[in-house]
Amino acid sequence: MIKVARVLPDSIAEQVGIVPGTELKTVNGRKLADFLDWEFLTAEDELLIEAALPGGEELVLEIERPDAESLGAVLEPPNIRRCANRCEFCFIEGLPTGLRRSLYVRDDDYRLSFAYGNFATLSNLKQRDIDRILEYRLSPLYVSVHATNWEARKVLLNNPRVPNVVEQLTSLASGGIRFHCQMVIVPGLNDGAVLEESISDLWNLGDAVLSCAVVPVGLTQFSHLYTGETMDARNATRILEQVEAWGERGQRERGETWIAGSDELYLLAGRELPGEEFYGEFAQIENGVGAVTSLRKQVREGLGRLDRLDGMRIGVVTGKSMEPLMPGLLDELHRVTGAAFELIPVVNTLFGPAIGTAGLLVGADLRAALASRADLDLALIPAETINDDGLFLDDDSLEALRAAIPMPVLPSYDFVDVLERAPLEAALAA
Repeated sequence: MIKVARVLPDSIAEQVGIVPGTELKTVNGRKLADFLDWEFLTAEDELLIEAALPGGEELVLEIERPDAESLGAVLEPPNIRRCANRCEFCFIEGLPTGLRRSLYVRDDDYRLSFAYGNFATLSNLKQRDIDRILEYRLSPLYVSVHATNWEARKVLLNNPRVPNVVEQLTSLASGGIRFHCQMVIVPGLNDGAVLEESISDLWNLGDAVLSCAVVPVGLTQFSHLYTGETMDARNATRILEQVEAWGERGQRERGETWIAGSDELYLLAGRELPGEEFYGEFAQIENGVGAVTSLRKQVREGLGRLDRLDGMRIGVVTGKSMEPLMPGLLDELHRVTGAAFELIPVVNTLFGPAIGTAGLLVGADLRAALASRADLDLALIPAETINDDGLFLDDDSLEALRAAIPMPVLPSYDFVDVLERAPLEAALAA
């Protein structure tokens, strides 16, 4: 069942009598199962829609839509397909108790993979799902492969019933579906020969695999399923050597580096990050592949838009992983603006010191780092630490943080976004 959450003003949906709470049943004779059916089946210009108003009144709507104009019916959020796996490295299994309920939802939904770029294992696909993916051409999909070796994948996902992912990908690829893949590497389980087999299998799928990210396992202090080895510099170096060899082959034979290690893998190995040309269009930046390089690029390109901020003292809060990479960026910002930038690296007290990602810092950590810093004129925090409601992962809020510390606080993605004169002045005035 799919229902309308709201109707946009002056839209086609409003004109034909659709209201919030309306149940949408069929389009051109086909039953609607979820938002995908609605999006794809209403792509036609002439529509016959069967629906039911909240009071039960049945509607049959004949619609001729001019120039593919939006219907203006916003649907209620779909029921999410939950994950049946218990992966060795599952971040949700490493969360403490007491956080907001939505953080504990483990989705493994191919629909969200297509619609939003969420990674899915495809381990819960039925034949009807595969048929639907092929019919609607849901491409690209974002696939958590982890290992193509079937037995290794069963161990990694802690699920003896997972299907053979190579057979799944091959079948979908034959129907024109393409993939962005990820592999989270657990030393002792899917590195070494298993990793080599996995990369080879993905390579053999040809241009169906658009990209592949190789990410080191990251564990919080609450992770309780893990049985692998420590991801240390030696392991990270070995993994990078394998990945880079296949990336170089991709450049030679296909003209692109199709596989890359995440920034964290380079940091663990003590290796310099590649330049911009290595990452192409930064297809896996959400996986931490090229994130630092992209940040450097954005800062460099934005420096010309910055005015002088002489005399201003600005604290820059970040996680421990970024600590060795930030000084060069802050030196450039100082050179152009004249402001004094101080790096404030923070240890993650909620998830543990092994989690150095800036975006996973919580409100309590930021309060502790900034509460006594009356010497600062401004503090910049990673914008990724808050959600659309202004909440940190520990349910502290940006509003409460600002009220508790002695200087203005601005969430920032790339420094330039808040240091340009107009947005800076507006933020400080507020």
